[in-house]
Amino acid sequence: MIEHMTTTPFGRRQLSAAMIAGQKAARSVAADASADKWHIFRAVCEARDRIGASDRSLAVLGALLSFHPQGELAAGEKLVVFPSNAQLALRAHGMAPATLRRHLAVLVDCGLVVRRDSPNGKRYARRGQGGEIEQAFGFDLTPLLARAAEFERLAEEVQAERLALRLLRERLTLLRRDIVKMIAFGAEEGVCGDWHAFQAEYRAIIGQLPRTPDPVMMAEAEAGLLRLAALLRKLLETHADSTDSSANESQNERHIQNSKPDSHEFEPRSEKEQGARAAPKLETKSAPPGYPLGLVLRACPDIAEYAPDGIRDWRDFVATTAQVRGYLGVSPSAYADALDVLGQEDTAIVIACILQRMQEIQSAGGYLRALTEKARAGAFSVGPMLMAALKTNAPAGRKAG
Repeated sequence: MIEHMTTTPFGRRQLSAAMIAGQKAARSVAADASADKWHIFRAVCEARDRIGASDRSLAVLGALLSFHPQGELAAGEKLVVFPSNAQLALRAHGMAPATLRRHLAVLVDCGLVVRRDSPNGKRYARRGQGGEIEQAFGFDLTPLLARAAEFERLAEEVQAERLALRLLRERLTLLRRDIVKMIAFGAEEGVCGDWHAFQAEYRAIIGQLPRTPDPVMMAEAEAGLLRLAALLRKLLETHADSTDSSANESQNERHIQNSKPDSHEFEPRSEKEQGARAAPKLETKSAPPGYPLGLVLRACPDIAEYAPDGIRDWRDFVATTAQVRGYLGVSPSAYADALDVLGQEDTAIVIACILQRMQEIQSAGGYLRALTEKARAGAFSVGPMLMAALKTNAPAGRKAG
């Protein structure tokens, strides 16, 4: 058995506090301790940011563990591995010698391994007459066993934080969807309330979030969105209650006055007779050349949040953007003007791009009018705007059309 005693490194390397701490951990291992080496390795990988090790350093640690013949690390066994740099580099996927030495130093500084340097700095094992290893010089894996419980705890904390962050992102996404649709409904139905102010408040809350917010900023945004959502829900529920009450009274009154309605009430009316009640029909063309729908959705992923049933084709895409333009505050006249100049598909793409950048654009309607005027003068086309959005928003490795 190798005696754990404080040793100093060979050559010009200086003794450090991390080396002393690692050697102390090696001496503190319980006499009956044992653990699966790859289970420990997975926990270390999970908690690498807390420990201070990079992924390349962990690749070297995995290579060191592969030189230990048993599947478990057990106290009392010889846990020093002594591969040469050439052997170690091969198992570390051909890592360069200078890089290998740097990451070995990181493992020592993180307290994951301890150097057991020989008098000449070489790594080797001294064997007895029976072939048993009596003394080995190399890298001692005992700190991994001694700190196994600590690594497990850190890994569980990291997993819990990751889960909490994912749930927080889900709640924020749901709140954003709910608030945007409640504001749009309230504005279109004429519900009593300052819907422009509500929209401005919503944008102010979302505008405080950077592209990669930390959990504290996300929690603050969630609190603001929860307050706004509760206020909007109360307004809409009050409106719904009053509408139901008025509808019931009107229905009862009509039933008493005329239980047999005239047949002309069920006859179809012309669009002129229906007036503003006639809902405009969206007529979609085929996909514009060179702009596949999949590419557009990668460039403008936020538009999918406003399509509960998903966007399967250009008809769905145009219909969704027509709904979103109301959320953005684009007036019907600005929208109609854009349709006349750009066409439905290009207008839909522009609105999706504006939605993607809504934190940067103060007036979506004014911006759309400006682009429409440029397009009318031949100074604007959708292609560069779409490619810029794709470069900014498409996931890494999938930016190709």
